[in-house]
Amino acid sequence: MKKTFKLQVEGKHPDRLLEAIKHEVRKYVKRERRKTLPKGVDFWAFDCKFGVTAEQAEVVRLGEITKKMDEVKAAGGESFYVEIIAAPGIRKPRDENGEYADNDDDGFDE
Repeated sequence: MKKTFKLQVEGKHPDRLLEAIKHEVRKYVKRERRKTLPKGVDFWAFDCKFGVTAEQAEVVRLGEITKKMDEVKAAGGESFYVEIIAAPGIRKPRDENGEYADNDDDGFDE
């Protein structure tokens, strides 16, 4: 999904329009998660970008998108850009301490 949403549409209340946009985004994510996983893939990951325009879009986590929408509405913005792309995800194995096995370089010198 790559789409620019408008928050100011004639004849529609901005609060209801924002809720409809959030619903559309959630519905898209649910639909993508239902798709069959390819072999060797554990889950669907989502690469997300959010911004006032497509050129100004920054990488964000999926869970932060609705908060960003609320921030744009509170700031009085008229529109925003959302990009959500489903990507295959593979879980990393953990060792017996509960840490990821490939986490050897933590930036600290011994």
